[in-house]
Amino acid sequence: MTARAAFSDMQDSTAEDWKIIGNEFRPFAAALPDRVLDHLKLLNGDFGGYPVDRLEHSLQTATRAWRDGKDEEYVVCALLHDIGDTLGSFNHPDIAAAILKPFVSEENLQMVALHGIFQSHYFFHHLGMDRNLRDQYKGRPIYDRTLEFCEKYDAPAFDASYESLPLSFFEPMLRRVMAKPKNTIYRSVVEENEKAA
Repeated sequence: MTARAAFSDMQDSTAEDWKIIGNEFRPFAAALPDRVLDHLKLLNGDFGGYPVDRLEHSLQTATRAWRDGKDEEYVVCALLHDIGDTLGSFNHPDIAAAILKPFVSEENLQMVALHGIFQSHYFFHHLGMDRNLRDQYKGRPIYDRTLEFCEKYDAPAFDASYESLPLSFFEPMLRRVMAKPKNTIYRSVVEENEKAA
């Protein structure tokens, strides 16, 4: 049995408690890509009425971005953009953005966070809703970036005859992108772990 912190109220925690927790956190954090890949695999066979299942849609989006020459960080964002579908039926982009936030640029983060609004342009009018919600972002740099993401990679990624690259192709990219957080309140801990390694 591993050591455990002694406090019952976090206000009473000690440096020794946090040393114990920190020792457990390092391997747990290192396994994050495994947990993300496991969750992504939950999308396999989940069609939700779409022409392809959610995993295939994710693979197609990432494959299209990769084949178009986008960098690994962008491709990983494309791969994970809909990972929140299983837990966030009403806010899936927020979940994907939360997972990616520590590891990606602000531009890629905003693109993932806003893709649902931009993608709605293609179908909201069929539901009696405002398809022009994306217009509120016109004139901002994120507008063109997210528009391109949806038009070139996300919207056409429902093609049952498209030959996507397998998840195993993207796994090393995901591991590299998630290897070192850049945007986290725990930055000093990350830097300390890098020195110790």
